[in-house]
Amino acid sequence: MAKATLSSEVMQEVFKAAPHLLKFPAHRLWIDYDEEVDMLYISFDRPQNASDSQMLENGVGLRYKDDRIVGITILDASAR
Repeated sequence: MAKATLSSEVMQEVFKAAPHLLKFPAHRLWIDYDEEVDMLYISFDRPQNASDSQMLENGVGLRYKDDRIVGITILDASAR
């Protein structure tokens, strides 16, 4: 079985994103991308059903469990 590799271009993008990811309010992140609908999901707690959500005007959704933010949903993620 061949090992998967990442191109240097992809690695450079990962390195650019790293400082931003370190600023998130959680030490563990779960990240999922749905290419079919171009939506990025970032969870600050194990992915779960939120008890509430709020869609902001900029196409970012905030997911809450009781009174704390447990995740962010980003619409049209590839265009940002």
